[in-house]
Amino acid sequence: MSGEGMNSDLTVLLEIQDLQAKLRELESASGLAAFEQEEFGIDPAEASDALRDKVGDLEDRLTDEVRQRYDRVVGGVDRVVVPVIHGTCYGCFTAVPTATAGETDPNATLTTCEHCGRFLYFS
Repeated sequence: MSGEGMNSDLTVLLEIQDLQAKLRELESASGLAAFEQEEFGIDPAEASDALRDKVGDLEDRLTDEVRQRYDRVVGGVDRVVVPVIHGTCYGCFTAVPTATAGETDPNATLTTCEHCGRFLYFS
């Protein structure tokens, strides 16, 4: 996936998704937080708060329309942004309309899956 010509809301959504994944890792019982505290001197609670603040800042950068859709989708899934590979949404594994998948630069516009509502990026 190339960042060239990528919609700015899509870029922000991908950043949010990455930070939320890191937050889930920190807060899981996997022992990652203890490891990071021991090895890197990171206070897991402070790191979690900083990640939440950054996610909030990024969410505020989204347009109102995108933010409303994001808020609807984020409650039910871990990944709000999913790839389209060979014309298939990798959120719900439904075929994406050929007209959408065949665009010259499909990542230049923000696209959502007609079936699951997730935001799509084309690889």
